[in-house]
Amino acid sequence: MINKILGNLNIKSLNVMQLSAVETISKHKDTILLSPTGSGKTLAFLIPVLKTLETGKNTVQALVLTPSRELALQIEQVFRAMNTGFKVSCCYGGHKMSIEKNNLTEPPALLIGTPGRILDHITRGNFNPDSIHTLVLDEFDKSLEMGFQEEMSAITARLKAIDKRILTSATRASEIPVFTGITNPRVLDYLNEDKVAEGLTCNIVKSVSKDKLSALFQLLCDIGGEPTLVFCNHRDAAKRVSDSLTQSGVINEYFHGGLEQNIRERVLGKFRNGSCDILICTDLASRGLDIPEVKHVIHYHLPLNEEGYTHRNGRTARMHAEGDSYLILSEEEAVPAYLNEELNSIQLSGKRTLPPKPAFGTLYIGKGKKDKINKIDVVGFLMQKAGLQKDEIGLIEVKDFFSYVAIKRTKMSETIRLVRNEKIKNKKVVIEECD
Repeated sequence: MINKILGNLNIKSLNVMQLSAVETISKHKDTILLSPTGSGKTLAFLIPVLKTLETGKNTVQALVLTPSRELALQIEQVFRAMNTGFKVSCCYGGHKMSIEKNNLTEPPALLIGTPGRILDHITRGNFNPDSIHTLVLDEFDKSLEMGFQEEMSAITARLKAIDKRILTSATRASEIPVFTGITNPRVLDYLNEDKVAEGLTCNIVKSVSKDKLSALFQLLCDIGGEPTLVFCNHRDAAKRVSDSLTQSGVINEYFHGGLEQNIRERVLGKFRNGSCDILICTDLASRGLDIPEVKHVIHYHLPLNEEGYTHRNGRTARMHAEGDSYLILSEEEAVPAYLNEELNSIQLSGKRTLPPKPAFGTLYIGKGKKDKINKIDVVGFLMQKAGLQKDEIGLIEVKDFFSYVAIKRTKMSETIRLVRNEKIKNKKVVIEECD
């Protein structure tokens, strides 16, 4: 079974942590998995969860609770890609509950969601929790940090048939709350005491001004057009920094928890497909998001604590890759006491050459899975109607009601002109550049 799943995911083999997790979770009632962000925890618990599912049952059998919408969607995407034959549904705030309620009329074997939305569905009687035998509390420490303890406690109190509990975390929690029901767990600890990834270079950049905007702009010019996350401590700061960079001619997007869900999906989609290389974000982007291959992490604001610093840096130098971390300090700021590793002092060049425009742009197509549209349909449509070649089409993401497609930026205007009045599978569709 595992080999078939890995083939569906185009993965050669499980890593050491995943192999250990699959074996331990499969054999034991309660498991706590401690492993860094980006290490593959999702697959590590989905495979043993799959083993617990039974065909022919028209009930929810397993529940995964996550702290964020993006993480819930990411887990759903991985499970769908596993091609197991079991139905999966994802529930989260920010879109119509009626859509989710309709999906739950035919209960999924695996239900994934954020605590608030799942509790809402249980309270409204939209699905029966009595049949759930497996519970996963993913990124549990983050859920507590975000204030979901009351919702999670209320949910677990309604789960009467749980016989397997899996708790994952990227930090060591001091104690596990009673409401989880975990009493004598097997603990798998893959949190490296060495806070610095092997391929990570940590740097300091001095700013002569207090707000550090000039230093950030100069640093981005020096870095060039490589995938970069710029971390701010507050939502309004992320927008302010993004607006300033935009006015200076730097292509970027900003991301935080206060944005509408459709905007969050658009922003992350553009960052994933390479049509935006610079993302200004809060710590929401430090964990649980599917944004691979980040080359640079910039701490525009000092992290609030050592854990924050570690999780931010965990977005780069992953899976034996190399990456850089930059701490921008004003003259009034000192290096935090918890940073014991050697830090390089970077001198900015003074050149003001803007980072190059990304080679790709994002095309929005107003049809998705619910319209029976898939990636093959999208590729065929663009090649036939717009004359695009395969190497001019990048990452395609087909959502429930719309799709995002990366295409060469130089082909964007011509593509929109050629497909403006065309149909996909005999359906009229809105097609436009995703700005």
